[in-house]
Amino acid sequence: MDCGGNHAFHAIYIIASKMEKFMYNALVRCALFAFVLLPCVATAEPIKLKFSFFTSDRSNIYQNSIKPFVDAVNDEGKGLIEINVSFSGAISAVQAQQPQLVADDTADMALIVPAQSPDRFADSAVMELPGIYRNAREASLVFTRLIEANALEGYKDFFVIGAFVSGPENIHSRKPIATIEDLKGLTIRTNNETEAAVLAKIGAIPVLLPINQATDAINRNKIDAATFPPSLLFDFGIGRVANYHFLMLLGGVPTALIMNRTKFASLPPTAQAIIRKYSGQWLAERSVAAFDTLDEQVLEQLKSDPRRQVSVLSAVDLENTQRIFASVVEDWAAMSPHNRELVALVRSEIKTLRSSN
Repeated sequence: MDCGGNHAFHAIYIIASKMEKFMYNALVRCALFAFVLLPCVATAEPIKLKFSFFTSDRSNIYQNSIKPFVDAVNDEGKGLIEINVSFSGAISAVQAQQPQLVADDTADMALIVPAQSPDRFADSAVMELPGIYRNAREASLVFTRLIEANALEGYKDFFVIGAFVSGPENIHSRKPIATIEDLKGLTIRTNNETEAAVLAKIGAIPVLLPINQATDAINRNKIDAATFPPSLLFDFGIGRVANYHFLMLLGGVPTALIMNRTKFASLPPTAQAIIRKYSGQWLAERSVAAFDTLDEQVLEQLKSDPRRQVSVLSAVDLENTQRIFASVVEDWAAMSPHNRELVALVRSEIKTLRSSN
């Protein structure tokens, strides 16, 4: 019995030793595998975000409204997130397609022109109304606040990074324009239906066209003139083909830098915080300041060029345009109780802004 017990004990000892050796080898292999993976974890690629932009990286729109955000996020988010911009319409050059590109996740971000998708962003027309806002800063901050308050329809699928309104648009033509009377019968490219309503009341023939199609339309004699803020006059070529500049001070043009909301929500909290940090008022203030400076520089350039004619509104024309502006605002407000509420909300936000300045 003792001999059999010894054999059994010896057998158990051998088995235990083999199991211990097996487990040791397994642990060594796991440790080696984990060690091999460590460099992969340490050098993990940042989350890359696709930005669709319909024109060039040299454009003032990019330099003033997009680049500050992209640079700030890429710098602070280095190794975590990286925004890659597809320029010159590489994803799509059609402005009206930009919101859907972001909504369906073809692009993570894009700059949109709400007026090019009026059915989707009908409420944004309140930012186009002429004669309400003192300047681009005031309009842009009101736009930013309305979006943050979820007061405007069309933005629920998006996280809005920046909301901007340009300075007042002027009329640039191949034909002499010195008074409102000279606009009658002219075919004029407009950015949105609000501008179109103003020009129609004056007797012009408005044509809705994206900004990047205006120069070609003038060259082909499809239109006589186009509405542009001074800062974009040469970006899109109008300054090369139009030498008459009528400073009518129409309403500004709203644009927005948007991101797919689901994509934003999927990002790590640290990445979300970085994007939020450089969004909203931070970005609006920088964009407006840069464009205000550029508007002034371009206007001085136009006035000092002997080949150009720059005309301002006479006292009589100014009074007439203010009356036309007021009627366009009232017409828009009268379209629905919702529109009237939006106009009242805008006026309230303006009052708050002015009281804080």
